[in-house]
Amino acid sequence: MTSFTAPGLSIDSATTVTEVLQERLSALNDLHLTLKHVHWNVVGANFIGVHEMIDPQVELVRGYADTIAERIATLGASPRGTAKAIETDRSWDDYSIGRDTAQAHLGALDLVYDGFITSHRAAIEKTGELDPITEDVLIGQTAELEKFQWFVRAHLESYTGNLATAGQSTETGAADAARSAG
Repeated sequence: MTSFTAPGLSIDSATTVTEVLQERLSALNDLHLTLKHVHWNVVGANFIGVHEMIDPQVELVRGYADTIAERIATLGASPRGTAKAIETDRSWDDYSIGRDTAQAHLGALDLVYDGFITSHRAAIEKTGELDPITEDVLIGQTAELEKFQWFVRAHLESYTGNLATAGQSTETGAADAARSAG
């Protein structure tokens, strides 16, 4: 941390906020890579629809990472965007599905979004009272990420409103359940 931050924000508050944002930056960089991995490894029925649905998500998530990195710099810290930073900051497991059907990847991706959105909401809570500007950035990102998850879930939902992956707690379990239901 440098000796400056945004006007009206204490160095201590900025330090806390940038620590939260650094973890979110690493998570966004990881999500971007995970989405690209899905894009490259999806096969079978609905391939083209899912393949093309993922790319706009990749681009928006990459933009979110840039926004978070720039916020960290604005607050006087140095954003870390390296693979090592992702590994260091990681509290989640690496994406576990390789080449597989669209349904399998969407089932696993639904769980990825569950974890990601939950942790983004936790970041909103941690930063809200310290820095409403950062809170606003995270709220806007979370709203769009929830919409992405809705797109994913539309492929997993039955006409009665049940998710094929309901009750699954692992990516492989969700992939298996989605593949079986599809």
